Amino acid sequence: MRPSLILAAGLLSCANVLNAAAAPPAESSLAQPAPPQPPPRPPVSSRVAPDAPEPSTAAKAVPATPPSGAAAVSAAVAQPAAAKPLPVPPPIATVSQDPRPTLDANTFINTMRAASIYKGIAEAGGWPTLPDGTVLKLGDKGPLVILLRQRLAAEGDLPSDMTGDPVFDAGLAAAVKRFQARHGLPESGAMRSRTLAALNVPAATRHRQISASAQRLMLAGSKLPFGERHVIVNIPSATVEAVENGQVVRRYVAVVGKADRPSPVVETRITAINLNPTWTVPVSLIRKDIIPQMRKDPEYLAKMKIRILDGKGQEVDPRTLDWATESAVNYTLRQDPGAGNSLGEMRIDMPNKHAVYLHDTPKKRLFAETARFHSSGCVRVADVRDFAEWLLRGTNGPDGSWTGAGIEAATATGARQDIRLEKPVPVAWVYLTGYATADGVVHFRDDVYGLDAPKTDPMSDPDLDVPATSSIGTKRQKT
Repeated sequence: MRPSLILAAGLLSCANVLNAAAAPPAESSLAQPAPPQPPPRPPVSSRVAPDAPEPSTAAKAVPATPPSGAAAVSAAVAQPAAAKPLPVPPPIATVSQDPRPTLDANTFINTMRAASIYKGIAEAGGWPTLPDGTVLKLGDKGPLVILLRQRLAAEGDLPSDMTGDPVFDAGLAAAVKRFQARHGLPESGAMRSRTLAALNVPAATRHRQISASAQRLMLAGSKLPFGERHVIVNIPSATVEAVENGQVVRRYVAVVGKADRPSPVVETRITAINLNPTWTVPVSLIRKDIIPQMRKDPEYLAKMKIRILDGKGQEVDPRTLDWATESAVNYTLRQDPGAGNSLGEMRIDMPNKHAVYLHDTPKKRLFAETARFHSSGCVRVADVRDFAEWLLRGTNGPDGSWTGAGIEAATATGARQDIRLEKPVPVAWVYLTGYATADGVVHFRDDVYGLDAPKTDPMSDPDLDVPATSSIGTKRQKT
């Protein structure tokens, strides 16, 4: 009988800043002008809303005979114009609703215990694998169902005395959902390609993920005050957790750094919210995106509402620059606030040496993706107004404490506004691909940055193009 993996609970840059407030990330592609965005929508759950039911055909009225002549004209004038339908908000990926935070004071101890258990499983030969292309769902029967049961029992998702039944029943579906929840997968209860791939990861690889994550925690030496309100960003999960009294009160879908521009491990405090920020284009994007685009389309900067400023802050006509050269890197390129701004309508300031931060984005369609690794190091947050309201709790605004409605009204003015938190909120960005939560359950995420591989230094500084934020001095680009 394999040991159970349910551990005892409790054991265990992206941008320049403009003028002194709004900082700019190098994380959005500038290949095309941003399309106009729909009006702001109220905060919603992280889960994608189900499709609205079709109206009942029985309730449809039979149209009357249309009037003619003068009666028709009179009727047309009397009828009010039909209201335009509200735009459909972009979908958002479903993420775990587990109230236990990814990181707490006992995560290191719990994860080390998990590493010991997985080492034993790996040394004993690991677990069975299922054939490529296998699909299993409720009601299926056969030897592959038994093999799936044995595989789930190896990690404790299914009791070891339930491995002999060849029928895919409700109990097995529940076990599959437990496995999917631990791996950040949609909890369908059926085994298809992504669940199959996770099931077939060798035990030795899982042990390495847990051990590497524990090592990163040890080297980081976290000093986060877990007793207070705080924020946890687990980069491989691409989520942001708002934690209060040891529980996740809201888990936000996020977009984090791509593999070649990874989000760094950071521990600091959130100090301010910048509404309607401007964005200064980093030198790397001037070279990679702006100059090639201007060679193809001389009106590109105007379409993107990006201005060129000289060393004295005076605006420069783009036509006076030689775009056949790289002379543009000697100027400041600044994008105006607005719907197409790369920071969206909000930037969340958190002073750190990497000059990274959390922010809104005009590219909200990316929040619907399962693999959300598209930025240049900063973290984009879905439902960012809801997150900002939580952060600003206890901070006074023009009419008392800040509320969602107040944030929306301030944003709607289009004016840049910097709101300093009365009490800064601690925040930690971590890179955990294998970890155990307070209830002892072991979780896994894909090693997107390849930090778990042997002989890889998990704490090496990522090569980010990160000029200054409003709170720290300039950081030179690495060469």
